[in-house]
Amino acid sequence: MKPNQSLNSSKKTQIESMFDSISIEYDFLNRVMTFGNDIRWKRKMYSIAKSHNPKKLLDIATGTADIALELAKIKDAKIIGVDISEKMLEVGRKKIVAKNLSDTIVLNSGDAEDLNYSDSNFDVVTIGFGVRNFQNLEKGLKESCRVLKKGGVLIILETSVPENTIIRFFYFLFSRSFIPFVGSLFSKEKEAYQYLQKSAEKFPSGKRFLSVLENCGFKNITIEPLMLGATSIYVALK
Repeated sequence: MKPNQSLNSSKKTQIESMFDSISIEYDFLNRVMTFGNDIRWKRKMYSIAKSHNPKKLLDIATGTADIALELAKIKDAKIIGVDISEKMLEVGRKKIVAKNLSDTIVLNSGDAEDLNYSDSNFDVVTIGFGVRNFQNLEKGLKESCRVLKKGGVLIILETSVPENTIIRFFYFLFSRSFIPFVGSLFSKEKEAYQYLQKSAEKFPSGKRFLSVLENCGFKNITIEPLMLGATSIYVALK
């Protein structure tokens, strides 16, 4: 789905514009809407990545570079972050400079579905809260697979819908009211947070997403539900 179905512009164009418009408040609202859990989840991604002893990592849909900054803790690692929103990247670059990590992390403007990197280039690819914003999900995942080395690891953090019926009921009740409310309270772009809530429900999470990953060339896929299944970490090998 597109952020604004009434517009003729592509989903990709709308996503770029949407994240440009919410770049300043994005980090703060992410903390609020996840009750601070996003910090812990991103640290978990770092721990998974570190266990594979990577030297070269790509963080797709890097946004304001939170995940890239976590990955920078891996000794002797070099990280490239890529995103279509230049405004989000501007916020990320300021954080990188503040932490004196400019020699470790480079942020580039780019398209997840048309990566400007050679085949078999990275040990690890990470994507945090980004795949549901791809215009073409399978095309983006196949690009991630292409740039990974054989035996390389894809780590995805993404929203999901709880499988338990009772938990799912309360999840819908909460997400359909709280997320749009917080967005309208703290951001002038309330439509953006309505999209983020709706897209989370429509994303093919859990076993359905596992099948998508398999179709895109990944194997040995594991799923770790977080926050009662409202978020999941997927780990897959090329």
